[in-house]
Amino acid sequence: MESPNNSLIPSFLYSSSSSPRSFLLDQVLSSSSNAAFASSNLEKSPAPARSSPATVLSRKNFLIASPTEPGKGIEMYSPAFYAACTFGGILSCGLTHMTVTPLDLVKCNMQIDPAKYKSISSGFGILLKEQGVKGFFRGWVPTLLGYSAQGACKFGFYEYFKKTYSDLAGPEYTAKYKTLIYLAGSASAEVIADIALCPFEAVKVRVQTQPGFARGMSDGFPKFVKSEGFGGLYKGLGPLWGRQIPYTMMKFASFETIVEMIYKYAIPAPKDQCSKGLQLGVSFAGGYVAGVFCAIVSHPADNLVSFLNNAKGATVGDAVKKIGVLGLFTRGLPLRIVMIGTLTGAQWGLYDAFKVFVGLPTTGGVAPAPAIAAVTDAKA
Repeated sequence: MESPNNSLIPSFLYSSSSSPRSFLLDQVLSSSSNAAFASSNLEKSPAPARSSPATVLSRKNFLIASPTEPGKGIEMYSPAFYAACTFGGILSCGLTHMTVTPLDLVKCNMQIDPAKYKSISSGFGILLKEQGVKGFFRGWVPTLLGYSAQGACKFGFYEYFKKTYSDLAGPEYTAKYKTLIYLAGSASAEVIADIALCPFEAVKVRVQTQPGFARGMSDGFPKFVKSEGFGGLYKGLGPLWGRQIPYTMMKFASFETIVEMIYKYAIPAPKDQCSKGLQLGVSFAGGYVAGVFCAIVSHPADNLVSFLNNAKGATVGDAVKKIGVLGLFTRGLPLRIVMIGTLTGAQWGLYDAFKVFVGLPTTGGVAPAPAIAAVTDAKA
């Protein structure tokens, strides 16, 4: 079996067949070794000759980077790898959520006041009439800051927990129960991510659904704390976990599965033979489909979060009584499917684009890395 390092070596250095280039390389190595041996015999000093590693060539570790591979890269699962995934998460979540602020604004108001905001089109019309174009981006600062913090923890810790749980399970069980690894890793990451998001989400919802409460984060945060205390910032943490943990579990597990199926059934070539553009297209498509599932699974909790953060002193029981069980599942759902589908597709596209930019592979589409490494080591 070929070594994983072969991708960094021109084919003539590890080809089993003889070729003029491999014969010429052997001659160069042999002549260099013979010259070094003859020079040491002619040396009259009793002190042993010291050879510099930079000048003496060894067949065992003589590696040449292939022209088609980047000379620099980030080692998988190194601190630099997790840092890159964390920064990619900041870009993918912060920027995308900020971009869809107008949709989020209409969605939140439809959930809080359905009698006034009866549909998507009427919701946009009412906001435009009452608040003007600027009103569509009310709350964009807490949105950007909150979801950037959430994205950093979500993607960075997902990669960490996925690797950690894979190592604990071992290569055999990781390959057999890979979906459970994805679910456990994403759930663990989201618990941490929502703690970072919750204060910003509380301020965002209050700013977006109560005109006149505040202009944005700078005046909305101290006003919120003065009204409800610092504990009020985390009043919606339970419902937020109820919304985001199922959402993220579906987001990562379904994405990994969908992408693997696309490469297996829809694309004739293996992933490593596809262009980077095609791989990023697969990431967006897989992310969009995963986003539709995410919206459906997490929508009841999303209605609860909006209701609790809008009404001071409200409880989950109050929300269920006012909205109704059916309303929790259906109110604002079509708009959220469009928003979350587009959002999730764009997030995976941006995240994998950043990974490609720094020299890392895109997410999904191959067997779990620990299993591959174990099989390679066993057969080496």
